[in-house]
Amino acid sequence: MTEKLPQHAILVPVDFSPSSEAAMDCAIMLADSLEAPMVVLHVVHDPGDEPGFYARALKKKQIRKMEDIGRDLLSDFLHDMAKRYPDSKAIKSAVPTLLVGLPVTKILALVEHTQPRMVVMGSRGLSGLSHILVGSVAERVVHLCPVPITIVKEVKEVKKLKKK
Repeated sequence: MTEKLPQHAILVPVDFSPSSEAAMDCAIMLADSLEAPMVVLHVVHDPGDEPGFYARALKKKQIRKMEDIGRDLLSDFLHDMAKRYPDSKAIKSAVPTLLVGLPVTKILALVEHTQPRMVVMGSRGLSGLSHILVGSVAERVVHLCPVPITIVKEVKEVKKLKKK
């Protein structure tokens, strides 16, 4: 699936979260401004790559269903973005890419394979115990990726400071 991807594109890994939408907003603007191709990547997290009980219990049939669901979600995500940006050349020609495996590993492998101009990805900004338990895909990619990265956070309502 990755053989025909454009080289030096803007790579946008997405997980369909609000921060992914914010990253797509940014990537579309950049790709249209630079007249650069855009590759939109979703990685179906394969629990078979995790050590332990689940790796042994996992069946190929379950992975196929997860891939099908991931493909449908990616298609719907790109369709919604195309409706949001009807005049965008970048979103009309975006190349959807679905890979199965560990997200950080697959993102970095695709970076090595396609040598994108840059990576634009969202970050949920987990903190505290959530960050310790789940970690951050964006944080690990930032540390290991050899090309420039733009991390985009979900826009949240700015609270006004209350005067005492």
